[in-house]
Amino acid sequence: MPVAKNRFKAALAEGRVQIGLWLGLASAYTSDLAAGSGFDWLVIDGEHAPNDIPAMLAQLQAIGARSHAVIRPPVGETWLIKQVLDLGAQTVLVPMVESPAQAEALLRAVQYAPHGVRGVGAALARASDFGRVSDYIATAGEEICLLVQVESRAGLAALDGIAKVDGVDGVFIGPADLAADMGHPGNPGHAEVQAAVEDAILRIVRAGKAAGILTSDQALARRYIALGATFVAIGSDVGVLMRGLKDLRQGFE
Repeated sequence: MPVAKNRFKAALAEGRVQIGLWLGLASAYTSDLAAGSGFDWLVIDGEHAPNDIPAMLAQLQAIGARSHAVIRPPVGETWLIKQVLDLGAQTVLVPMVESPAQAEALLRAVQYAPHGVRGVGAALARASDFGRVSDYIATAGEEICLLVQVESRAGLAALDGIAKVDGVDGVFIGPADLAADMGHPGNPGHAEVQAAVEDAILRIVRAGKAAGILTSDQALARRYIALGATFVAIGSDVGVLMRGLKDLRQGFE
């Protein structure tokens, strides 16, 4: 029996826009709520949220098949990516990628030998339904979706080469870190940053790869989609809750 189809990866390959949400509350209960809200993909954030491996597992289980879970590890270390994949994640989003060589190393991390260096332990892993998916090792690689984040001037300089790496399914532009690196910390809306972001999206699309981004600005999200971005996150559970609570209280000022 082969591994389950990665619907998110297939959608990106077909150019279908996927609308997502960031999960930063590190809560399976919140992830369960978000999974039933119609988002195509949900990012379980291990870089800026207090998510460890058990917390990521709980959220994967809570999301199930109602949305597509994407895990962002805090760093692109092979040992950590191995754990994330064995949990059952089929899509990983790796931060701070700045060279084609780094992208190629990440590609090896998500593939079994002879194409990569992912450790073989599927019989113990949720990813193979604990060995019940008999052809997991032979078929898993085809359904792994590797997304890399470019979010620095060095990354932008190497963007064309990164996007050419065969096996990288999408390139995600990180406006916040990019803004800081460009000398505009806390201001991703700065004209210089936005020009760089828009140019990056166009370059990714020209390279034939899926382009992604996160913004809570709905007008910007639509702008990025119009430029060709196909995986766009339009907010976070933290932001939605914060704004909702603030608005609720201010209604009684």
